[in-house]
Amino acid sequence: MTSTFCLAISLAAGFGQSAQSADCDANAVPLRGACVAVAEVAEDLAAAVQDAIEEDGLKAVLLAVEVAGKPVLTHAWGKTMTAVPATADMRFRNGAIAIAYMGVLALQLQEEGLLSLDDPLSQWLPDLPMAEGMTVRMLADGTAGYADYVPLFPFYDDVFRQWREDELLAIAFAEPLVCAPGSCFAYAHTNYILLGRVLEAAAEQPLAELLQERILAPLGLTDTHSGATARMQEPVLHAFTSERGLYEDSTYWNPSWTLAQGAIMTTTVEDAMASFAAIGPGELLSAESQEQLLAPTTAGYGPFDEDIYYAFGLLVSDGWLIQTPAFAGFSAVAAHLPDQDIGFAVTATAGPETSPDLRTSNRLAVRLGRILAPDQPPRLPER
Repeated sequence: MTSTFCLAISLAAGFGQSAQSADCDANAVPLRGACVAVAEVAEDLAAAVQDAIEEDGLKAVLLAVEVAGKPVLTHAWGKTMTAVPATADMRFRNGAIAIAYMGVLALQLQEEGLLSLDDPLSQWLPDLPMAEGMTVRMLADGTAGYADYVPLFPFYDDVFRQWREDELLAIAFAEPLVCAPGSCFAYAHTNYILLGRVLEAAAEQPLAELLQERILAPLGLTDTHSGATARMQEPVLHAFTSERGLYEDSTYWNPSWTLAQGAIMTTTVEDAMASFAAIGPGELLSAESQEQLLAPTTAGYGPFDEDIYYAFGLLVSDGWLIQTPAFAGFSAVAAHLPDQDIGFAVTATAGPETSPDLRTSNRLAVRLGRILAPDQPPRLPER
């Protein structure tokens, strides 16, 4: 074990206890029905990461883990670039993690009477095509039925192009609906551009400001930032991909097509973990709104059932609340298990031998879940 890793364990063991870990001493956390030494848990997690690095050929892994509010491990493995070590404070693109923030924001606005999840989209976006029968709720839970523009637009023709929302929506609107509104689950980036526009119209404020004032600032997420271009705050975790047929640095491929402007963000593993640790227990919402956030409205669609379904902007998988962003070599998982107060965030980058078909962060998250909650690990697609 490296001295840096030993230091990480030592620092994690020194933090104070939350109310839920009061029965464990300062150097232990409640796991698997017992108080388990922080150092032991950290060793097991580190071993799982090392196994994943070797088996999947990963270039770098950043990980943050806490149990019952107590830090267990924050660490980085590997290199961000050749001969440049990765560090745990490096920024990466958090993609769909921001969709969960948008879901919380929509419920906050509903609490204040600024909108209703059951409002017809025509109320907020009167010129929206094919919107008959669609509601705000359908955008957030993926049942609106709009086509996804991502498989249709020429991203690889110019990976540095700054896309406009109207260009992307035009591609989606040129396609027929995947299904009648509310009759199927059909994940589409189209939905989240439209949801961002609804939120801005309801609050009469730009989405980036809304997310900063209502999500990031209240949770103290000082290392999470919105950005409309490919620029990233330093220090940066470099991403690599072979999806164009050659292994290349894809760090600064333009993310302008991924979500609504204002919700395109970068973050750190500690911020990502902290945000889901707050969203899970409902710190930002009333009890009634929290129930709506996690309601299994898509449980009967496609691959989903009562134990794994897409809720209001996030995935519920066997009790875990999860988002799994993936973009041009960046991939991550933010996860929280409210029942046991376990949370983590992990991001992994691909090495030259990593199969482009693997969801590397998903695979690693499943490994970590089996250590932290062996009786209740999350289920995630690994390809």
